[in-house]
Amino acid sequence: MPHHYAYTDSPLGRLKLVADGVALVAILWENDRPGRVPLGAMREDRDHPVLIETSRQLDEYFAGRRTRFGLELRFTGTAFQQQVWTALLTIPYGETRSYQDIARQIGNVSAVRAVGAANGRNPLSIVVPCHRVIAASGQLTGFAGGLGAKQRLLDLESGGGRFSATVQSSRTTA
Repeated sequence: MPHHYAYTDSPLGRLKLVADGVALVAILWENDRPGRVPLGAMREDRDHPVLIETSRQLDEYFAGRRTRFGLELRFTGTAFQQQVWTALLTIPYGETRSYQDIARQIGNVSAVRAVGAANGRNPLSIVVPCHRVIAASGQLTGFAGGLGAKQRLLDLESGGGRFSATVQSSRTTA
């Protein structure tokens, strides 16, 4: 069964939203590395309810009106990756954690590099907040959307602000 996808515009560029029959499975960046998230066959479906709802909630997030997402998510990855991605969901809006913090949280303190690798394969950027994970030194490190996007997301969350006073509906028609 193919996945459904639609594009949505955001203050950080165009995002490709991907869903299966009932859940969001990926949010991909314009500059995403090909094959970072293996998805198989896809067909465009701008009217898919999961994709419409995801776009709406992203609009609210970027406008500073949403701090948590209420979407059905489906992770596809190894058991370890899924454990890391689930841990990412516990990082509160406006806060950051180090890769070491996440390794400790999942009970595998020696897996800092593996946590970083799993973080880099997170298929659900923004919604599963991998942007909230930074180096123990406080430095920003890799992000599928680029370090500039990561910084802007952290700035949005730390200031409780928004990207613009008005956010148009991000659903695209082309």
